[in-house]
Amino acid sequence: MKLYFSPGACSQSPHIVLRESGAKFETVQVDTKTKKTKDGDDFLRVNPKGMVPALELDNGEVLTEGPMIVQYIADTQKNTSLMPAAGTMERYRVLEWLNYITSEIHKTFSPLFNPKTPEDFKAILKQNLATRFAHVNDKLAGRQYLTGDTFTAADAYLFVVANWSRFHNIDISQWPNLKAFVERVAARPKVRETLEAEGLLKASAA
Repeated sequence: MKLYFSPGACSQSPHIVLRESGAKFETVQVDTKTKKTKDGDDFLRVNPKGMVPALELDNGEVLTEGPMIVQYIADTQKNTSLMPAAGTMERYRVLEWLNYITSEIHKTFSPLFNPKTPEDFKAILKQNLATRFAHVNDKLAGRQYLTGDTFTAADAYLFVVANWSRFHNIDISQWPNLKAFVERVAARPKVRETLEAEGLLKASAA
């Protein structure tokens, strides 16, 4: 498999899941502004949407949309800790979180990265994010991860979008359970591998 990614973007979620699952894969870095890969290839030929992540399968098919890609990875690697078995309530809880993160947190962050977004609208977006983070903080009370003590694909996704807070002067320490969650996930060996592979963590870091 081949994962098309951009450092620190939402593609980091399936990148983490690939490493956590033990799958064999390679990565291709994409410049999301120019729509070119690091080698200068046209990314639009891979994904006409022009967005990461994109996962190219061994047979040449390409899958897009992060929440769906992580399900595919976990299912094909038969990893029921990352994505519980089909038909179980545990799976529906993970899917519930994946949908909440993509629709309520990820998409609320997106306009903040656009320099054309008016400042007054950015303030509203940050207020909305505060409400959503407060909800997540409450749900994390007494838990290691979103659905209990097992790390799932939803936790990888939350970790990525929560880290975007530092780019927008949002201090997550006001939500102590969320802050502890981010630190917990960041300490996972496969997560550290992902950050290092994306150039976001020095190999010599403690």
